[in-house]
Parts: sequence; structure tokens; C-alpha cells
Amino acid sequence: MIWPFGAIEQHGPHLPLCTDALFAERILDSVLELVSEELPIWRLPLSSFGFSPEHQGFPGTLNLGAEALLPLVMAVGRDLAAAGFDRLILFNAHGGQIALLQVAARQLRARQPAMAVLPCFLWSGPEGVARLVPEPERHEGLHAALAETSLMLHLAPELVGRERPHDGVPGQGSRDLPPPGWSLEGAVPNAWLTADLSASGVIGNAGGASAELGEALFHELVTGWKQLLEALLQSRWPPRG
Repeated sequence: MIWPFGAIEQHGPHLPLCTDALFAERILDSVLELVSEELPIWRLPLSSFGFSPEHQGFPGTLNLGAEALLPLVMAVGRDLAAAGFDRLILFNAHGGQIALLQVAARQLRARQPAMAVLPCFLWSGPEGVARLVPEPERHEGLHAALAETSLMLHLAPELVGRERPHDGVPGQGSRDLPPPGWSLEGAVPNAWLTADLSASGVIGNAGGASAELGEALFHELVTGWKQLLEALLQSRWPPRG
């Protein structure tokens, strides 16, 4: 079973609140159309609301707290295990809830050892995606920037506004860089809030976004996740209790 997760949160002045939810659903549906019909895989309805405390204070953000999201995953996972499913993939498109869904997955697996639980992030699976996004955007474009704007221009251009913000990049203007050895995300991260970094809600540079780049990103995401899912379904991994 695969369960798509998004969020309802601000994405700057130019992208819709449903950006992550739309990506999770559109990419997953395109992947499942290509996966061999001989391989057993089903999907749950999209979970649109997500864990988004970092974006609170920006209009439109709806935050589903950890105290709500964790029991949701546990309850659904319990029933899936009881129904006989032996794998549950959490297919997440919102970076702000990666860690929380990893916690949920580990906790669910401990309580339902016969069902493997795999918490995945849309953007970090397929290897070809990173090559399409140049530096510094690859590491600094954390939210509503080049990659997300381009993908939305390909999938739903009618939902993209005219602005192309460049904001929230540490060290630019009045924004401070983390001290040596520290980072926003990565090896030595910190629990940043969007308001710490950005006035617009954007973190990165959307200026070079294009539908052409979005199409290339879409292709890599769909192709990459198709390969990953088929490899998983054809294997005995991960071991179950």
C-alpha cells in the first residue's frame, strides 16, 4: 500500500497552498500508471493536511500538529496490517514533515512488526533530479523556489502567479549565515522557521523557473519512482517479522 502525503501551507506569493499535495498526487498517479500491472500495489487517498509549524504566521497555512498526525498514521497503519498488507510506503512531498513521518514509521513498525513501513520523500529518491537543479539552488532553494515553481509551471501553470521571488537565502541582504559548521538543513541542521529567513515565504530563487525545467523534473521523478517501486515490489525487502 502507498499513501501520499502533502500539506496546506503558504508557498510565497506565486504558488498555491496545495503545492505539496498536488505534487504528491500527480507524481504518484503518473508513476502508478507505468508500474507493471502484475505487481501488487494499491494507493490510499491523499492526506492533504500536513505538519507545517515552520510556515505558521503566513496566511493560508494549516498546521496538523504532531499530536494529530502521529495517531493518524498509527491508526491507519494498524488497520492496514490487520487487513494483511505487508508493506506501507509513506509517499511524502512536504520537506517539513520528513522527520515526523520517519518517527511515525518507526513507531508503527515496532507495533506492527509484520508490516514493513517505508517513509519516502518525493524529491530525494530519484538520482537524476539533483542534476537538473544548479547550485546554489540545489542546497538553498528550500521552499517555493526554482524546482517547485518549475514543476508547477509544467503540471498546473494556471495556478502560478507572475512573481518570481528571490528571498530567504542566508547571507543575502540582512539575512545571517549560520555559524561555521552549521546549516539550515543537512549534517548539522537547526529548527528554523520561515519567518527567520524570509519576508515573502520563499526560500531560494524562483527567477529562472520554466515549464521546460519542470517537464524535465517531472520525467526524472516519475521515471525514478517507477524504478524504485518496481525494484521494491520485486524484492523481499525489507524483512518483516
